[in-house]
Amino acid sequence: MTIFNYDVDADGIATLSWDLPGKSMNVMTLEGLSDLNDAMDKAIGDDAVKGIVITSAKKDFAGGMDLNILAKMREDAGDEPARGLFEGTMEMHKLLRKIERNSMDAKTNKGGKPVAWASPGTAAGIGLEIGLACHRRFVADNPKAKIGLPEILIGIFPGAGGTTRLIHMMGVMAASPLLLEGKMLAPPKSKSAGVIDEVVPADELLSRAKEWVKSATDADIVKPWDAKGYKMPGGAAYHPAGFQTFVGANAMVHGKTQGAFPAAKALLSAAYEMTMVPFDTALKIEARWFTKVLMNPSSAAMIRSLFLNKEALEKGAVRPEGVDDQTVKKVGILGAGMMGAGIAYVSAMAGIEVVLIDQKQESADKGKAYSEKLLDKGMSRKKVTQEKKDTVLGQITATTDLQALAGADLIVEAVFEDVGVKAEITKEVEAIVGEDCIFATNTSTLPITELAKASVRPEQFIGIHFFSPVDKMLLVEIIKGEQTGDRAVAKSLDFARQIRKTPIVVNDARFFYANRCIIPYVNEGARMVAEGVEPALVENAAKQLGMPLGPLQLTDETSIDLGYKIMKATKAAMGNAYPASGADDVITKLYEGDRLGRKSNAGFYDYDEKGKRGMLWSGLRDTWAPNDEQPDLITVQHRLAMSQVLEAVRALEEGVLMDIREGDVGAILGWGFMPWSGGPFSWLDILGAEKAVEICDDLTAKFGDRFETPALLREMAQNGETFYGRFGPEAKAAA
Repeated sequence: MTIFNYDVDADGIATLSWDLPGKSMNVMTLEGLSDLNDAMDKAIGDDAVKGIVITSAKKDFAGGMDLNILAKMREDAGDEPARGLFEGTMEMHKLLRKIERNSMDAKTNKGGKPVAWASPGTAAGIGLEIGLACHRRFVADNPKAKIGLPEILIGIFPGAGGTTRLIHMMGVMAASPLLLEGKMLAPPKSKSAGVIDEVVPADELLSRAKEWVKSATDADIVKPWDAKGYKMPGGAAYHPAGFQTFVGANAMVHGKTQGAFPAAKALLSAAYEMTMVPFDTALKIEARWFTKVLMNPSSAAMIRSLFLNKEALEKGAVRPEGVDDQTVKKVGILGAGMMGAGIAYVSAMAGIEVVLIDQKQESADKGKAYSEKLLDKGMSRKKVTQEKKDTVLGQITATTDLQALAGADLIVEAVFEDVGVKAEITKEVEAIVGEDCIFATNTSTLPITELAKASVRPEQFIGIHFFSPVDKMLLVEIIKGEQTGDRAVAKSLDFARQIRKTPIVVNDARFFYANRCIIPYVNEGARMVAEGVEPALVENAAKQLGMPLGPLQLTDETSIDLGYKIMKATKAAMGNAYPASGADDVITKLYEGDRLGRKSNAGFYDYDEKGKRGMLWSGLRDTWAPNDEQPDLITVQHRLAMSQVLEAVRALEEGVLMDIREGDVGAILGWGFMPWSGGPFSWLDILGAEKAVEICDDLTAKFGDRFETPALLREMAQNGETFYGRFGPEAKAAA
């Protein structure tokens, strides 16, 4: 199989064109590495070839590496996985160093063949790392293109020379945002940052690259770090400027990660060491730290959840078999509030015809104006054209007329959280739309089976739970009622794919999956405040777990009145079985004091007149005086983590969750559960079921039955099992 097409023109320029068969986007595979190596050897060994251009036959250069490569390296090494990973990484370094040096004389730096990189579009990960090894980098002026090294976002760092080359090109300070934040830049910004050399018209990409190759001199193709007298930009680690850089970078990394993400610390360690050694030694340092990160169970879990599992779910891993394509052509959205407006925006952006309904025309227009506001923001950042804005707004009809819903193949109801109100609108709309139309409710708490009782076609009634703000949150939770049919599930999944969301499918139960895990987390935080635990200890303990928001701040963001309403509704539904706690008192006190969270500029935190969050409200300590003796950090963290994780296990045990991949991906994307862990089930596998039971038993003894070990977890501890070993896709396939 040919992956890099090889062609030599009349001027003696060899073009290596990357075109991975069967894929819309190139990703690097083991076969691809071998093919590129063979193509480079062929070009270097042919005296008729004067220079090389590496490009892509697709609209983009590459989306990165197929991370299954790393698993293969590990497996092939048998009992020495670290050796396999290190040696495999060094083979990639050897290949990219071949591109960089090829036939160049080691002493004189002469005789090499110039290599230009010509990227027609996006280049991520190893795609850019190949470019960094080339002698000059050309990128087409493509407004959709993004250039960068996003590996840190999935728990690793650039390990195919990207870390070493960026730092040697730009210095640690300038390279830090690209490496430590995984920033993907548009071509012009990438050029300004010094990552690429030229942005050229798309139709001139190859010709401009070839022109440079023909005119390149020996001096043009010697990288700065291979030239005599090279000095690290910004200074090496013990240079005064370099020392200041590392002091600041250390503080910045710890401030952002709170020590919870191993890849960031490893990257900074590699950067520190490589500034003091020759370039080829620096590559070995990068490979060693890269191997260390890959051997950390955190990185393996992040890769599995945020890359492999996420991709599998987006490609339909849980889509019902035998159901035809259910692409949505026209969607009706009932309710033009914040959620409805957001759903309208993402639907219109996907090219779907949208009818946005509200009781008052003013409200419907306001809902449509939300899309205009987002599009205007995109235009100000030059990410949206006037033509795109006009097209998207033209897709949205804002009206009070329910008859406009005729012809819709999907309805998404986002009206007030009241069973009676939802029942009434369901009946009205089903009388207008066709019999094939799927009806979805965006409820976040009300049981789907109960709401489906108002439908004359309960098999076509389903829950599609969006997260706020809809335009930013990646997760969509699809909830099956007792009578929901396969076509409704397939329709919802296909809709999620169209609007570029990651879906999970769960069975109906109170609070479904996400909210049943989030609510105990925020309640545990409020409960601790009521018990006299320092509010700052609660918040910082959560952040040092790797949670993006502490439970008190998260409550402010989602609004305290929402928490109060959920509490009241749950009490009414459960009656005497409702587990009252000090959290209820805290939420009630804040609610009655009009401290409703960020939206009212007052909640657990204080806010200024512009809505900027300040310090924790001093009234918390005045109302619930902190105890003289505070709990240790680990105890607080165990309470916060287990309050979420045990609900995830119970959801699996009860059949609400049908696939642990959805449990892990949904937790990270839905409410930011400790991304470094790979999700609740991955975390339990890292921790070990036996240790988890030990923690739960201790918490139960000290704090009550809410921490009681689920029977499933205790059974797994006794049998020495892991969740992925028992419930993962490989285990299911083998069963």
